[in-house]
Amino acid sequence: MRRVEHIMGLPISLRIDAADGGDPAGSASVAADRVFAWLREVDARFSPFIADSEVSRLGRGELELHELSPDLVEVLDLCEEYRVASGGAFQVRLPGRGLDPCAMVKGWAVQRAAELLLAEGVTTFCLNAGGDVVSAGRPWRVGVRHPEQVDRLCAVLEITDGAVATSGRYERGDHILDGRTGRPATGLLSLTVVAPSLTEADATATAAFAMGADGIEWAAAREGCEVFAVDAERRVFRTSGFPVAA
Repeated sequence: MRRVEHIMGLPISLRIDAADGGDPAGSASVAADRVFAWLREVDARFSPFIADSEVSRLGRGELELHELSPDLVEVLDLCEEYRVASGGAFQVRLPGRGLDPCAMVKGWAVQRAAELLLAEGVTTFCLNAGGDVVSAGRPWRVGVRHPEQVDRLCAVLEITDGAVATSGRYERGDHILDGRTGRPATGLLSLTVVAPSLTEADATATAAFAMGADGIEWAAAREGCEVFAVDAERRVFRTSGFPVAA
């Protein structure tokens, strides 16, 4: 079963395969409905671009901390964890931009969606949110796009029960800012992280990209993370455990 919806400003696709040759249509379709409903709910609650979202209301000072939902508290705690770990490079409160936790929300929300699938008994799937992927059940091949040539790949990975996320400049330009300076991060062209969860992979990739060239070593040192990066000088870096397909 395959389904694609446009949520959070990007295409999100879900593929569910039948386990042991069975028919995935029934319960898998119900599980998919719940996944996309959850992602639409997250967008409505956490988007800084929706005036009455919980995040927008918090950013305007209309909510006290004790009034926040447990989900938003969890997201903000994760944001603070990565802010501290990255020395301030990962930042969701920049002067002139207000509160914007999107760099954390996408990976966290899609990982929660994957956990929802598993809880519903769906064991073999690939969930792709604008190129960031979480998969389970069997080896899935995931391409890492060339940072400068849209029709080429840098690498093809084989991911089983894990996640992969890439941060780069090729889709949205210099949109990732270094929270330490408030200026665009330009030391890297792209950085890909493979990790046990998409929460970790996406946040680590974003934080490392914001750190510039120093982010490669920082990301590679994080437990469970494997890294592939291309710096601004077009040099390629890859950790030994990065799961390139045979």
